[in-house]
Amino acid sequence: MGVSCELGFLNMAAPLSVEVEFGGGAELLFDGVKKHQVTLPGQEEPWDIRNLLVWIKKNLLKERPELFIQGDSVRPGILVLINDADWELLGELDYQLQDQDSILFISTLHGG
Repeated sequence: MGVSCELGFLNMAAPLSVEVEFGGGAELLFDGVKKHQVTLPGQEEPWDIRNLLVWIKKNLLKERPELFIQGDSVRPGILVLINDADWELLGELDYQLQDQDSILFISTLHGG
């Protein structure tokens, strides 16, 4: 029994340090703070954008989650850049985060 516990621990992904940034008005949902340096805790599964969105909703999002999250993804109209590249080129929700990644969410939705 003890061996499986140790092996389980060895299989855990290490904590990741990533920069999460919001722009184009999206920062207003996060108390107006644009840049967040976050440490994601170690977990059994590797961190991907899908997990990150759940973490953001729980830990950073301050108001009106429906303006940022739709289902398990971001709302249409929010551009996502990972290390300055369009997330559509990198697998979107399935992109596995790496230590020191930079994830930028830009809202293209503007009232009028």
